Amino acid sequence: MSTFATDNHLYIAMINREIIRIKIVQLTYAYYQNGNKNIEAAEKELFFSLSKAYDLYHHLLALIVAVTKESRRRLEVMQTKARREKTAEPSQKFAFNRFALQLENNKQLCEFMETQKHTWADEPEFVGRLYEQIEQSQIYKDYMESAEDNYALDREVWRKLYRVLIQDNEDIDTILEEQSLYWNDDKEVVDTFVLKTIKRFEEKNSATQELLPEYDSEEEKDYARKLFRATILNADDYQRYMSETSHNWDFSRLAYMDVIIMQIAIAEMINFPSIPVSVTINEYVELAKYYSTPRSAGYINGMLDAIARHLSKSGKLVKYIKPEE
Repeated sequence: MSTFATDNHLYIAMINREIIRIKIVQLTYAYYQNGNKNIEAAEKELFFSLSKAYDLYHHLLALIVAVTKESRRRLEVMQTKARREKTAEPSQKFAFNRFALQLENNKQLCEFMETQKHTWADEPEFVGRLYEQIEQSQIYKDYMESAEDNYALDREVWRKLYRVLIQDNEDIDTILEEQSLYWNDDKEVVDTFVLKTIKRFEEKNSATQELLPEYDSEEEKDYARKLFRATILNADDYQRYMSETSHNWDFSRLAYMDVIIMQIAIAEMINFPSIPVSVTINEYVELAKYYSTPRSAGYINGMLDAIARHLSKSGKLVKYIKPEE
């Protein structure tokens, strides 16, 4: 999925509108497919799903710690061998990387990991393989050969390693999918937050460095709740707006996911005055590229623009809409 703008909303918190929109698309689709139609239960599922994305954020940070511990374990073996054979001892540079040690001692991460049933310690073979991949990488070799030795370099090498060897790693995807069904679609967007977190770390903060909070305010929770409820409770009205805008439209020929995406987009247009129409349309067009058919994005773009203009003319939408050229 492409990374896209989010209402100029700063990445202060882990759960932002990008993730919320993704989850609402998934949960609205499931709501209709399941046939249960219990909106309270569906809303609980939405917030549980969002909390699992926050869990994944911690879990991926903890992978850096697990690899560092594996590095130290192997270093001890090599040191013992070197002392026995009276040869030069190996470098400790990566095993005692300052950034990784700071993350290992981070109070928030330690508190989180204490609550988890499954950790990377349960995946020793994978962690070992990942460390070997790192050791063979040019990023690692350049780092180890560099005469520089400081915190900034230690932090930067992990940012590079994460981008190259963790961000797009099928083995990690498989493990995460086995651990939680909720993580199947979350990793790509959560990766961006892990990288931002690495960049934000400062040596002076030691173990008290703050990780990203789950939400930056109650406003985001309210946004999620209000958008989801409006989508479900006003579904008939929103689908009527779709029909009124496209008189020759046949619901049966349209991808079901397209209807869902447009329904949510209309809910956002009408119920959130501060979000520009253009932002809403762009966000849901991007989601259509990922969740629906190859032709859906262009169709949804045109339909949402037409629906917004129709709602504006009828007085149901009081927002600025760029005049048609």
